[in-house]
Amino acid sequence: MYDFQYHRPASVDDAIKTLNGTSDGKILSGGMTLLPTMKQRLASPSDLVDLAAIAALRGIKADAKTVRIGAMTVHYDVHASADVKKAIPALSVLAGGIGDPMVRHRGTIGGSIANSDPSADYPAAVIGLGATITTNKRDIAADSFFKGLFETALEPGEVITAVTFPIPKRAGYAKFRQPASRYAMVGVFVAETASGVRVGVTGAGPCAYRVKAMEDALAKNFSADAIKDIKVPSDGLNADIHGSAEYRAHLVNVMAQRAVAAAK
Repeated sequence: MYDFQYHRPASVDDAIKTLNGTSDGKILSGGMTLLPTMKQRLASPSDLVDLAAIAALRGIKADAKTVRIGAMTVHYDVHASADVKKAIPALSVLAGGIGDPMVRHRGTIGGSIANSDPSADYPAAVIGLGATITTNKRDIAADSFFKGLFETALEPGEVITAVTFPIPKRAGYAKFRQPASRYAMVGVFVAETASGVRVGVTGAGPCAYRVKAMEDALAKNFSADAIKDIKVPSDGLNADIHGSAEYRAHLVNVMAQRAVAAAK
């Protein structure tokens, strides 16, 4: 790693003030991507502003309509939460399948969403449930948040403080894991919500996205058979040593069927 200054503010306001006073500072909210990148000397921020001491950014609150999760809540706590298991079982399943135990106990929901890694799990749930991302400045709808590869709607000096998920009638998540990292080569989150059926996909493209053809078919018949013959276009999808764009397009259909079958 290169030299950098480390800060541990006690509030969001202090974090923003500190960040704005740096030449090239970065927010640290778990560090599951940033720290390895720094170790590989692919990033050299002047300062790290660690959000770990801000208690207001942690915790889970559920009511009759939503589940609100603080940005610094770790994956394990989302998975283990009785409120999440009761309200959105698929979200608990998703969180429990992220990485390995170390990642689940250190990585945070806010960090994952802000990073917009193309193979991260949470973006599929954010899109699939139509969540709202709350920052220190505003609320951002899921459909407006993910812009591209590691790119979101977040502006300079903007920090995620919480994510609010509407409680669906039923939902399911299925992913095809890369064997070594357990990242999603393709993951699909399917939800029947009060405003209709939503299908959120991660791993296949540069960022999470929806599949309208599947949503329309599932709105008429919420079953795996309803989408089994839908062909997902491979144009613009990811391709690497683990799988071609065509293979990932095929996996979107397969994982979507499994997600529907698992929905509850």
